[in-house]
Amino acid sequence: MTTTTSDNSPSRPASIDAATIERAPRTPLVDALLECLRAGFDPEQDPPRTSTAVPSGQLLLMPSATSSWVGTKLVTLAPENPGRGLPLIQGTYVLFDGLTLAPHSLLDGAALTTLRTAAVSLLALRLLASEPPRRAVVIGTGVQAAAHVDALLECTGVEHIDVVGRRPGAATPLLQAARDAGRTARELSPAEVNTVTGADVVVCATSSATPLFGADLLDERTTVLAIGSYQPTTTELEPALVGRSQVVVESIGSALREAGDVLIARDAGLMDIADLVTLAALATGDVAPDPTRPRIFKGTGMAWQDLVCAGAIAPQSCQRPTPSTAVTT
Repeated sequence: MTTTTSDNSPSRPASIDAATIERAPRTPLVDALLECLRAGFDPEQDPPRTSTAVPSGQLLLMPSATSSWVGTKLVTLAPENPGRGLPLIQGTYVLFDGLTLAPHSLLDGAALTTLRTAAVSLLALRLLASEPPRRAVVIGTGVQAAAHVDALLECTGVEHIDVVGRRPGAATPLLQAARDAGRTARELSPAEVNTVTGADVVVCATSSATPLFGADLLDERTTVLAIGSYQPTTTELEPALVGRSQVVVESIGSALREAGDVLIARDAGLMDIADLVTLAALATGDVAPDPTRPRIFKGTGMAWQDLVCAGAIAPQSCQRPTPSTAVTT
């Protein structure tokens, strides 16, 4: 069955490349995510990501749907690719019209993931910060760390950013981005990570399997955005810090599947899953941020976030005929 446009010719999805996605302004994405949750979308009903073993690695599938859009992200993980000079992770996002289910666009999957992860973090910060953030600490120097620096510079009033990295010089592009935006910035080593004390926002964007800093270094002024770990056996945060903080997750189900920061604290008897707060509950006002203790957003990424961001980017990035409901077989 082939979907047709109003002139009876088959519709072809537009292609949106990484450069176009990277240029997308972030505030409209944050607004779209917030609007989706306030309109009643329930992330608990979002299908979990599935993984299929293939001869050269894994194929991951992340579908989601709203009344406006239907889509799925197809991601491959090829362990031998780095040795070939190719990315470990590659992917494509396929977006369909929500009414006609006609293909609308194909988006670069890696760029979309990077952009939406930072957008979700910005949403959490908007909902959780007790005061507009002025000083940020970003732990990590990879793609997500850079994306979060860019997001903080574009969408907040952050005046100073400390970047903590393992390799000397790795933070240089992130520092330059901050300075080019008229902010101050400095590079710190892991031995200087106690600089998190007094920060308004701390971004944890590493592949570390163990905690990055001590549990007693943060107070009630700090919002933590923990987005690096995504397996149930790894954590960037001390369980004791998780236990004494207000912890916000994308959904209870996804946290129980993938959020090691939460699960390890629970297994240590330091927190109760019943105390978790969801982004949706914050967005709708059912729960308020707690200004008396640190606030942690733990994100692992969900399919509905890709869908909302793709749906916000695609109409602005391509002009194509609106498909009708006519079909040919």
